[in-house]
Amino acid sequence: MSSSVSSFDDYPVHQAPEYVRHPATSDRNFYDRYYFNLHPSSDEYFAVMGLGQYPNLGVTDAFCAVAQARTQRIVRASRPLEDRSDVSVGPIRVEVIEPLRKLRVVIEPNESGVAMDVTWTGAIEAFEEPRQYLRSRGTVIFDTQRFAQLGRWEGTLAIDGAETAVTPDRCGGSRDRSWGVRPVGEKQPDGIRLTTPTMAGMWNYMPADFGDHSIVYMCHEKPDGTRALEEAVRVWSDPHRPPDWLGRPEWRHETIAGTRLLAGSAIAFPDGPDGPFEMAATPLLANFVSIGTGYGIDEDWRHGMWQGEQLVVQALTFSVDEIRRLAQYGLVDSVARFAYDDPARGPQEGYGLYEHGFFGPFPQLGLTERGDLFD
Repeated sequence: MSSSVSSFDDYPVHQAPEYVRHPATSDRNFYDRYYFNLHPSSDEYFAVMGLGQYPNLGVTDAFCAVAQARTQRIVRASRPLEDRSDVSVGPIRVEVIEPLRKLRVVIEPNESGVAMDVTWTGAIEAFEEPRQYLRSRGTVIFDTQRFAQLGRWEGTLAIDGAETAVTPDRCGGSRDRSWGVRPVGEKQPDGIRLTTPTMAGMWNYMPADFGDHSIVYMCHEKPDGTRALEEAVRVWSDPHRPPDWLGRPEWRHETIAGTRLLAGSAIAFPDGPDGPFEMAATPLLANFVSIGTGYGIDEDWRHGMWQGEQLVVQALTFSVDEIRRLAQYGLVDSVARFAYDDPARGPQEGYGLYEHGFFGPFPQLGLTERGDLFD
């Protein structure tokens, strides 16, 4: 590139004595990403979308994966990163209409058969999640910051030419913005970390929308039982009402024998303002995002991986039965129904994201070796 100057440099957004094109850190793994999911509060379909920029790798890429019945369709795109204000990759683009409140996601028609034009409106204020910091045998693996938000969708979704109305009375979802350092791009040699997974143990992330409030639960529990990250909070749609911090969350998972998948969960919150309560989670439809979208299992397509000087757009269609066996070793996103009895307000029901992953051993659920499956 002939110049480091880009359009964002005309805005007062600088955080370091560098042009916006260049992050303050030279770590190759610096990234800046959008994540969205969309569901009709049922098992009809579940869409997961993402778009990321990787300035130190010179790449921007994006994907959309739509699960429906026993089929998963994916469109993915990658190109060299130029101006960071251009939040588009091929047919996929994100538009910030009103920061922290309203965003638009567009996927132009493409060979995957998936197209959409949907606008997301926040149902709660953007919520700061805990910073994630992991150092493995001397190297910083994760140093990331995120905010999360639940909201409602409106627009249209087309799958193989069949157009579906996306209406906010039915269609919800969560989003997050994250940035910092985590493994991206071409796989680096494991070296001293050969026998240690990047994020060893159990990962749970479950943001659920109950109408006038949302509950955000997350937990990264290591094989030795310590927790690198946890959160349990109830966030009210009324921005003037402060969040309820719910204490240390405790999980009970129902496993599916012969897999690394879960059939359901109960999450206990000991410190609700009106007393302890337990939230039940029932997954309705899985989206195996670890295959085809860049989350690390594919050798030829990882977030931030260089795909060449020209725009690359690819369409993939999988049978869920084909990919489930391998995908269960990575991140699994599902739309789920959540329910709990509020000590003060009675039964509550909502829908949201049921995300889990078991990486390497996790003795708490009987996984003693990297390749073990649940009994």
